[in-house]
Amino acid sequence: MLKDNIKSIRKSKGLSQEELAIKLHVVRQTISKWEQGLSVPDSEMLISISEVLETPVSDLLGENIIESKVDDLKVISEKLEIINLQLSQRKNTRRKIVRWILISLCMIIILAFIFLFLLNSSYLNWDYNDPEKAVLGVTLHSFEWLFMRIAPIILIGLLIGIILTRKKS
Repeated sequence: MLKDNIKSIRKSKGLSQEELAIKLHVVRQTISKWEQGLSVPDSEMLISISEVLETPVSDLLGENIIESKVDDLKVISEKLEIINLQLSQRKNTRRKIVRWILISLCMIIILAFIFLFLLNSSYLNWDYNDPEKAVLGVTLHSFEWLFMRIAPIILIGLLIGIILTRKKS
C-alpha cells in the first residue's frame, strides 16, 4: 500500500523519482526502493514525504490510491458535453426571455395605438384659456404626435427581433 501510494501521488504531482529525491534530500535509489517495497521510510521521513507531496500521512499509509490518468479523453469529453448542454440551455432560456419581452413591447405599442385611436384627440376641442388645460393639452398632443411617428419604427424593429429570436429547427 505505502509503495503504491507514494508512486501514484508522486506521479499525480508530476514529479520524477529524481525530483522527489532532491526535495527529500535522499538519493533516487532510495525513492525507487520505497516504491518497489524493498525498504520503508522511517516516521520522520514519512512526515517529510507527506509535506513534499502535500498529502496527509494517513493517505500515504491508507488504502491504495488509484493513479489518475491526466489524459482520460472519455472523462474530459463527458465534462465538455455537460458544459455544452448547460450553455445551450442557458442560451435557449435567454432567447425565450428576449422573445417574450419583444412580444410584450409589441402588444403595449399596439394597445397604445388603439387607445389613441379611440381617444380621437378629444383634447383638441378643449378651451385653452385655462393654463392647466393648455399645458395638459399641449403635453397630450406632443406625446401623440411623437408616438405616431416613432412607434411604427420601433414596432418594425420589435417584429424583426421577434422573427430573429424564433426557434430554428
